[in-house]
Amino acid sequence: MQDELLTIGRFARLCRLSIKQLRHYDDMGLLAPIRVDSGSGYRYYAPAQARDALTIALLREMDLPLAVIARALGAEPERMAQILRAERDRLAERISRDQARLQVLERLAADGLPGYEVTMNRAPERRLAVVRTVCTPAEIGTSVEKCVGRLLPVLGKTGIAWEPPLWGLYPLDLEDRMEIAVGVQATQGEGSPGLEFEVLPGGLVAETLHVGPYAQLPLAYNALFAAIHERGLRPQAPVREAYLVGPEEAPPEGLMTRLIIPAQESTA
Repeated sequence: MQDELLTIGRFARLCRLSIKQLRHYDDMGLLAPIRVDSGSGYRYYAPAQARDALTIALLREMDLPLAVIARALGAEPERMAQILRAERDRLAERISRDQARLQVLERLAADGLPGYEVTMNRAPERRLAVVRTVCTPAEIGTSVEKCVGRLLPVLGKTGIAWEPPLWGLYPLDLEDRMEIAVGVQATQGEGSPGLEFEVLPGGLVAETLHVGPYAQLPLAYNALFAAIHERGLRPQAPVREAYLVGPEEAPPEGLMTRLIIPAQESTA
């Protein structure tokens, strides 16, 4: 049996890995040597282990966490496919976020900070019929779509009269897990199943109009928050977005979103 085994150095060369990597995989419980000499501590591997070693290295190259790789290697084929598809979706979402950030950087590099016109106005009180969900910042786009998909059928089924546009309500700080809401102005329908009602108090607000992709909204928020703080005011939740022209009406560059942040005098 000893003659059929490979030293860690030979096995590393066979798999195009480093000895350090193989030791790390052993420490993590991913790929243990077939035999460890009790006297010298030398590790020995079987040639048949090369496939697992190469698979681990391939998945690490695609930035899969070692814990996920361990689950995948120990799973039945169907379960392994589910694990890998979930990681594929995670990677696709990250790429999408990175592409959005790249677009923002390209715009900043080409044009500098956009010159948004920020106005201070007195907003009227608004009564919204809303649906809520909890999501991460990365999930906002898909979560808003799902909320719209819940909201509009309920409005149609109950016959509640409502006024466009659609509104999005968000916390001031985008935390790991946060509650958001999507709604419309409605004057009736209290107690309708599947709906909640929220009254947005009137008062002083800072607002601006963003034309372009939702991924570039941070540029508009930068201008809004700067204007609020320059005036010695404090921003208040919830942040409000009014979707004047949505994805079903225009391409990304033609989207129109009014951003509104309530403000009050600072007590500091």
